[in-house]
Amino acid sequence: MKILLATSNKHKIFEIKEILKNYNLYAFDEVLKPFEIEENGKSFKENALIKAKAVFNALNQDQKNEFIVLSDDSGICVDVLDGKPGIYSARFSSKGDDKSNREKLVSKMKQLNIYESKAYYKAAIAIVSLYGEYVVQAYMHGKAISEEKGENGFGYDSLFIPKGFNKTLAQLSSDEKNTISHRFKALELALIVLKMIKKGKRG
Repeated sequence: MKILLATSNKHKIFEIKEILKNYNLYAFDEVLKPFEIEENGKSFKENALIKAKAVFNALNQDQKNEFIVLSDDSGICVDVLDGKPGIYSARFSSKGDDKSNREKLVSKMKQLNIYESKAYYKAAIAIVSLYGEYVVQAYMHGKAISEEKGENGFGYDSLFIPKGFNKTLAQLSSDEKNTISHRFKALELALIVLKMIKKGKRG
């Protein structure tokens, strides 16, 4: 069973490939000419489904028979910022790169004279194929801090300490992160869907 990842984010592709080791995974640009997808949903679930459906619909009929499309939409929600950046996590700043996004988050917290806040990461995984559309979701709770710590990971990892830990995600190894992350938990649920589809294809 071949899975096409509806993302061009190299960090996400690497993480997903590490977790779904027993599947044949292909990056978006290995199969299709990259194109812009307007993420105009109002939730992680809606945006994940928009991406997966757009990529699946861009496949020709032979490719639709060959591939299952999997997409991820995820982000960080900070309590003191009323849940922001939320679905705008990847484009929180005007530049929209990881460094600028982190700087804006830190700036927003410091404007409120707050240096840590309850926060959570949320991931929605959408799966679209000839066998239907599915979305699973998962969370990772913890706190956001206003000082970057650690060199690993990407996105807001250096500003997030998961519950039960005293280190940021960026200070943990990829193996440690993958056992607790929102994306790992969501992909575990996605595996159930993928196994169901695989069984249906054989039946």
